[in-house]
Amino acid sequence: MKTAFDFPHIEGEASRQAHCDLPEGTYERELGRDGFFGPATHMYHANPPTGWTDWEGPLRPRAFDLSRLTATEPCPFEAPEVLFNSHARLRFWRAPERMDHLVRNGDGDDLIFVHTGTAELFCDYGHLAIEAGDYIVLPRGTMWRLEGAQHFSALLIEATNSSYKLPDKGIVGPHAIFDPAMLDVPKIDAAFKAQQGPGTWKVRIKRRGQFSTVTFPYNPLDAKGWKGNLTAVRINVRDIRPLMSHRYHLPPSAHTTFVADRFVVCTFAPRLFETDPGALKVPFFHNNDDYDEVLFYHAGDFFSRDNIHPGMMSFHPCGFTHGPHPKALGKAFQQTKAATDEYAVMIDTRDALDIGAGAASVEWAGYVDSWAGQKD
Repeated sequence: MKTAFDFPHIEGEASRQAHCDLPEGTYERELGRDGFFGPATHMYHANPPTGWTDWEGPLRPRAFDLSRLTATEPCPFEAPEVLFNSHARLRFWRAPERMDHLVRNGDGDDLIFVHTGTAELFCDYGHLAIEAGDYIVLPRGTMWRLEGAQHFSALLIEATNSSYKLPDKGIVGPHAIFDPAMLDVPKIDAAFKAQQGPGTWKVRIKRRGQFSTVTFPYNPLDAKGWKGNLTAVRINVRDIRPLMSHRYHLPPSAHTTFVADRFVVCTFAPRLFETDPGALKVPFFHNNDDYDEVLFYHAGDFFSRDNIHPGMMSFHPCGFTHGPHPKALGKAFQQTKAATDEYAVMIDTRDALDIGAGAASVEWAGYVDSWAGQKD
């Protein structure tokens, strides 16, 4: 986004360096465009920008405890819908021990983030053993199923009419965050060959939200080999090495893992806290006024949020200021630990998200009140 006012101006009390050395007694708020890539202004307020005492109307911070969605669903595409728009659909899926059919998504790429458990994934390209913390990208039209699932739950993120790609990592180069060589691909191994052969198999195909079922007298996952650069890939959050700055709190965009049309997926992994005494140690207050922001809490101690546990999801629609919770705010410039201890998945969507029935059934209605009246 370009602006006719493409120059910085300072008025009143302000810091010359964003997120550092705030004027005494002030709280910084970033008003930014294009998801931290566009023009921005930093306001310095006398009171916390999220210190409301009451909220009326639908535009408010929301939180959902997805761990309460306990029912298993044989078909991942019929798992409880959490949030959705025309470009992204989020579901929370608890898989059965064995899928008795194959599935195929004709609407877009699937990104599976494994929250708990293990399973064996079989798809057109071969076999992968998958576990908690794995991202698996399945290109649109891929046939797949799970077998031997143990306590398996996953966040499913569909890129409707779109494809997942790796982000442009700019001046840090293509090997930063994770080297593309870290991406695992399915193998045509002994396990894959063992599941081939005769027998009735059904494939459920989703297209435009409707299902068709195709029946084969054999297992259609019968590839003998393949070559090319269109394939399913896997990477675990343990293999992600976050960008860090000891003197400056980096924006969420620095942690982008995958990009699709009109939304991005980011990963927050353990990292060292900033050591510069004047640098913010917590996420800064901001208006991300071009994106809805979703955060799925996977594991660890979520230092910027209170009363949050693994399996929960927060949803901050664009249009209001958000930032650290009250307990974290008091530690804005001080930390007793050397590093964060959290894994979380963030989805930022350019288009407004609607709340699905699955999320609505497990909403924490008091989340908006947990922000009220923040003070040091």
